[in-house]
Amino acid sequence: AIIIVTMPTRSDLTNAITDAARRAFSSLFENHPGCYYYCSLITTGEAHPPVIAAWSHEALAATTANAESAESAQMARRAMKWSYADSPFYCYGEELFESVNRLFAERPKMNHEMTKENWDSEYQLRIDTMESAMARLDSEGVFGSGDARLGTVVLVEVMPPDHSNTDRALRLNPMAALGEWLAEAAELEE
Repeated sequence: AIIIVTMPTRSDLTNAITDAARRAFSSLFENHPGCYYYCSLITTGEAHPPVIAAWSHEALAATTANAESAESAQMARRAMKWSYADSPFYCYGEELFESVNRLFAERPKMNHEMTKENWDSEYQLRIDTMESAMARLDSEGVFGSGDARLGTVVLVEVMPPDHSNTDRALRLNPMAALGEWLAEAAELEE
Protein backbone atom coordinates (compact mmCIF):
# COMPACT_ATOMS: atom_id res chain seq x y z
CA ALA A 1 0.00 0.00 0.00
CA ILE A 2 1.18 3.46 -0.84
CA ILE A 3 0.78 6.04 1.86
CA ILE A 4 0.44 9.59 0.64
CA VAL A 5 1.30 12.22 3.21
CA THR A 6 -0.08 15.62 2.43
CA MET A 7 1.21 18.83 3.90
CA PRO A 8 -1.33 21.03 5.71
CA THR A 9 -2.66 23.67 3.34
CA ARG A 10 -3.15 27.41 3.84
CA SER A 11 -6.82 26.66 4.48
CA ASP A 12 -5.97 23.95 7.06
CA LEU A 13 -3.75 26.40 8.96
CA THR A 14 -6.26 29.25 8.79
CA ASN A 15 -9.09 27.03 10.06
CA ALA A 16 -7.01 25.59 12.91
CA ILE A 17 -5.72 29.02 14.03
CA THR A 18 -9.22 30.50 13.81
CA ASP A 19 -10.67 27.71 15.96
CA ALA A 20 -7.89 27.79 18.56
CA ALA A 21 -7.88 31.59 18.82
CA ARG A 22 -11.69 31.71 19.02
CA ARG A 23 -11.65 29.27 21.91
CA ALA A 24 -8.75 31.05 23.65
CA PHE A 25 -10.24 34.55 23.38
CA SER A 26 -13.73 33.31 24.33
CA SER A 27 -12.33 31.57 27.41
CA LEU A 28 -10.31 34.67 28.31
CA PHE A 29 -13.29 37.02 28.02
CA GLU A 30 -15.50 34.64 30.01
CA ASN A 31 -13.01 33.92 32.80
CA HIS A 32 -11.50 37.42 33.04
CA PRO A 33 -14.29 39.86 32.22
CA GLY A 34 -13.26 43.36 31.30
CA CYS A 35 -13.04 45.98 28.61
CA TYR A 36 -10.40 44.57 26.24
CA TYR A 37 -8.63 47.17 24.13
CA TYR A 38 -5.81 44.95 22.75
CA CYS A 39 -6.18 41.44 21.30
CA SER A 40 -3.29 39.93 19.38
CA LEU A 41 -1.83 36.78 17.92
CA ILE A 42 1.91 36.73 18.62
CA THR A 43 4.51 34.90 16.57
CA THR A 44 8.26 34.99 16.16
CA GLY A 45 10.48 36.19 13.34
CA GLU A 46 10.52 32.56 12.19
CA ALA A 47 6.69 32.46 12.07
CA HIS A 48 6.37 29.79 14.73
CA PRO A 49 2.85 28.79 15.81
CA PRO A 50 1.09 31.77 17.39
CA VAL A 51 -0.19 32.38 20.91
CA ILE A 52 -2.59 35.06 22.04
CA ALA A 53 -1.96 38.12 24.17
CA ALA A 54 -4.49 40.67 25.37
CA TRP A 55 -4.94 43.63 27.67
CA SER A 56 -8.09 44.96 29.28
CA HIS A 57 -8.29 48.37 30.94
CA GLU A 58 -9.00 46.55 34.21
CA ALA A 59 -5.93 44.29 33.91
CA LEU A 60 -3.70 47.27 33.10
CA ALA A 61 -5.02 49.19 36.13
CA ALA A 62 -4.54 46.16 38.41
CA THR A 63 -1.03 45.51 37.07
CA THR A 64 0.09 49.07 37.76
CA ALA A 65 -1.89 49.63 40.99
CA ASN A 66 1.06 49.00 43.31
CA ALA A 67 3.31 51.66 41.82
CA GLU A 68 5.09 53.88 44.34
CA SER A 69 3.56 57.09 43.01
CA ALA A 70 0.98 58.34 40.55
CA GLU A 71 3.85 59.32 38.26
CA SER A 72 5.44 55.87 38.33
CA ALA A 73 2.00 54.27 37.80
CA GLN A 74 1.51 56.47 34.73
CA MET A 75 4.96 55.52 33.42
CA ALA A 76 4.24 51.83 34.01
CA ARG A 77 0.88 52.11 32.21
CA ARG A 78 2.55 53.75 29.21
CA ALA A 79 5.28 51.09 29.12
CA MET A 80 2.90 48.12 29.46
CA LYS A 81 -0.21 49.31 27.61
CA TRP A 82 0.64 47.65 24.28
CA SER A 83 3.20 45.10 25.49
CA TYR A 84 2.30 41.49 24.77
CA ALA A 85 5.20 40.36 26.99
CA ASP A 86 3.92 42.26 30.04
CA SER A 87 0.33 41.14 29.58
CA PRO A 88 -1.01 38.85 32.30
CA PHE A 89 -2.80 37.10 29.43
CA TYR A 90 0.26 36.38 27.26
CA CYS A 91 0.01 32.76 26.05
CA TYR A 92 -3.48 32.46 27.57
CA GLY A 93 -5.10 29.21 26.43
CA GLU A 94 -1.83 27.99 24.93
CA GLU A 95 -3.03 24.38 25.32
CA LEU A 96 -5.86 25.14 22.88
CA PHE A 97 -3.27 25.57 20.10
CA GLU A 98 -2.06 21.93 20.11
CA SER A 99 -3.61 21.19 16.70
CA VAL A 100 -2.05 24.40 15.32
CA ASN A 101 1.36 23.36 16.66
CA ARG A 102 0.96 19.93 15.05
CA LEU A 103 0.01 21.41 11.66
CA PHE A 104 2.91 23.86 11.75
CA ALA A 105 5.27 20.95 12.53
CA GLU A 106 4.02 19.23 9.36
CA ARG A 107 4.92 22.28 7.23
CA PRO A 108 8.48 22.87 5.92
CA LYS A 109 10.97 23.62 8.69
CA MET A 110 11.87 27.30 8.90
CA ASN A 111 15.66 27.08 9.03
CA HIS A 112 18.88 28.11 7.35
CA GLU A 113 18.77 25.08 5.04
CA MET A 114 15.86 26.61 3.07
CA THR A 115 16.53 28.85 0.12
CA LYS A 116 15.70 32.50 0.83
CA GLU A 117 12.85 32.32 -1.67
CA ASN A 118 11.33 29.22 -0.01
CA TRP A 119 11.83 30.68 3.47
CA ASP A 120 10.14 33.96 2.48
CA SER A 121 7.27 32.09 0.86
CA GLU A 122 6.67 29.82 3.86
CA TYR A 123 6.98 32.75 6.27
CA GLN A 124 4.43 34.81 4.33
CA LEU A 125 2.00 31.90 4.09
CA ARG A 126 2.13 31.41 7.87
CA ILE A 127 1.69 35.12 8.63
CA ASP A 128 -1.15 35.38 6.12
CA THR A 129 -3.01 32.49 7.78
CA MET A 130 -2.73 34.24 11.16
CA GLU A 131 -4.04 37.49 9.70
CA SER A 132 -6.89 35.65 7.94
CA ALA A 133 -7.82 33.94 11.21
CA MET A 134 -8.00 37.24 13.12
CA ALA A 135 -9.99 38.86 10.30
CA ARG A 136 -12.42 35.94 10.39
CA LEU A 137 -12.84 36.22 14.18
CA ASP A 138 -13.39 39.95 13.82
CA SER A 139 -16.10 39.38 11.20
CA GLU A 140 -17.76 36.94 13.63
CA GLY A 141 -17.91 39.71 16.26
CA VAL A 142 -15.46 38.08 18.67
CA PHE A 143 -13.86 41.49 19.35
CA GLY A 144 -17.16 43.38 19.51
CA SER A 145 -19.29 45.09 16.92
CA GLY A 146 -20.34 48.61 16.07
CA ASP A 147 -18.97 51.27 18.40
CA ALA A 148 -17.78 48.61 20.89
CA ARG A 149 -15.43 47.20 18.23
CA LEU A 150 -13.77 50.61 17.84
CA GLY A 151 -12.40 50.26 21.38
CA THR A 152 -10.29 47.20 20.47
CA VAL A 153 -7.10 46.98 18.46
CA VAL A 154 -6.83 43.57 16.76
CA LEU A 155 -3.30 42.56 15.76
CA VAL A 156 -1.02 39.87 14.43
CA GLU A 157 2.41 40.73 15.80
CA VAL A 158 5.86 39.46 14.97
CA MET A 159 8.35 39.66 17.81
CA PRO A 160 10.65 41.45 17.91
CA PRO A 161 8.40 44.14 16.44
CA ASP A 162 8.79 45.27 12.87
CA HIS A 163 6.91 47.55 10.49
CA SER A 164 4.89 44.64 9.08
CA ASN A 165 2.92 44.69 12.37
CA THR A 166 1.67 48.16 11.42
CA ASP A 167 0.77 47.03 7.89
CA ARG A 168 -1.37 44.21 9.31
CA ALA A 169 -2.93 46.51 11.94
CA LEU A 170 -4.06 48.86 9.19
CA ARG A 171 -5.70 45.96 7.32
CA LEU A 172 -7.30 44.36 10.39
CA ASN A 173 -8.80 47.45 12.05
CA PRO A 174 -11.05 50.37 11.23
CA MET A 175 -8.97 53.57 11.38
CA ALA A 176 -11.16 54.81 14.24
CA ALA A 177 -9.85 51.94 16.40
CA LEU A 178 -6.17 52.65 15.73
CA GLY A 179 -5.57 56.25 16.85
CA GLU A 180 -3.89 55.57 20.20
CA TRP A 181 -2.05 52.48 18.99
CA LEU A 182 -0.61 54.29 15.95
CA ALA A 183 0.55 57.19 18.13
CA GLU A 184 1.94 55.06 20.96
CA ALA A 185 3.07 51.69 19.61
CA ALA A 186 3.23 51.45 15.83
CA GLU A 187 6.53 50.35 14.30
CA LEU A 188 7.14 52.45 11.24
CA GLU A 189 9.30 51.55 8.28
CA GLU A 190 12.60 53.42 8.34
